[in-house]
Amino acid sequence: MAAVLGPSGWWRRWRRWRRRLSARDGSRMLLLLLLLGSGQGPRQVGAGQTFEYLKREHSLSKPYQVKTPVLQSRIPVDERGVGTSSSSLWNLMGNAMVMTQYIRLTPDMQSKQGALWNRVVLIHSSKEEEQESPCFLRDWELQVHFRIHGQGKKNLHGDGLAIWYTKDRMQPGPVFGNMDKFVGLGVFVDTYPNEEKQQEAQKRRYSPGVQRVFPYVSAMVNNGSLRYDHERDGRPTELGGCTAIVRNLHYDTFLVIRYVKRHLTIMMDIDGKHEWRDCIEVPGVRLPRGYYFGTSSITGDLSDNHDIISLKLFELTVERTPEEEKLHRDVFLPSVDNMKLPEMTAPLPPLSGLALFLIVFFSLVFSVFAIVIGIILYNKWQDQSRKRFY
Repeated sequence: MAAVLGPSGWWRRWRRWRRRLSARDGSRMLLLLLLLGSGQGPRQVGAGQTFEYLKREHSLSKPYQVKTPVLQSRIPVDERGVGTSSSSLWNLMGNAMVMTQYIRLTPDMQSKQGALWNRVVLIHSSKEEEQESPCFLRDWELQVHFRIHGQGKKNLHGDGLAIWYTKDRMQPGPVFGNMDKFVGLGVFVDTYPNEEKQQEAQKRRYSPGVQRVFPYVSAMVNNGSLRYDHERDGRPTELGGCTAIVRNLHYDTFLVIRYVKRHLTIMMDIDGKHEWRDCIEVPGVRLPRGYYFGTSSITGDLSDNHDIISLKLFELTVERTPEEEKLHRDVFLPSVDNMKLPEMTAPLPPLSGLALFLIVFFSLVFSVFAIVIGIILYNKWQDQSRKRFY
């Protein structure tokens, strides 16, 4: 027969049950705080002492228009805000538009182009001045979650999208919606093979071993002197590339650009396995600090939907030896070791009238002087020749 508990027994049992419940809830709360904190704090990546920190001011994720107050030295801005206002951290250009689940750079329509560019706006309350700030990270990693899809069948879609780290921003142009002769790094997800428009010319020019399969991912570093060759899909200036089947997939597609110790690495996650696959690896890449991140797209006679779901920039902290610190000093123009880029030289100023007159005058004087010396030497040679016959 079960014993009957008195009032004091029920009280003791209730307190014991409450203590267990509080401990269980506390552990769950602690676990939740640890999980939330891991998204903002440092996280070790790879081998060695390498940690990454998410830089929210240079990142973009859903929801795309959420206002958050920031420091007192600034006005409230959109922490992940996208728009055309002066306080937005991401600016739209061209036909780009904000949707609830993605940013559409270009719709599946002909002759469209759009772009999305990052900036950090600092507003000083004392001076009431806006100051646009680029990214000054030394080592970084950019993770891009994107989607390319449309109604076009094989080789009847285009043109692709590009991810940028460049000196100039918001400059429309023919290179996937951005300016040509850019200064910085461009990574291209090219979905249309322009070379295949002339199959016979391609077969004469290249062997089958070096023909590329599209969609194709490539990278280019430019100091402002090179043009992107559309007819050859950027082949003359590419640092490397790989085939990436990214159209009309039913799972997420990702691209990551990592820049550490002047080593550029690009990897893809496009197989639905949540695993990174190597695409491009180039040592000796020198990129200045203080450039802007952005992405752009363009369509021509053929089209596709080009969507950006998220852009997440991580600052990487890497240990360097004193020798590496000396070698990895800041540079002012992008370059690649063992790859000769044309030098950027300013055009010579036009000569004034006086300078042109002096150049012509002294050139004539020098010419007359040379002719006189030549005549004198010729006469002496003739005199010596006559004396030999006597």
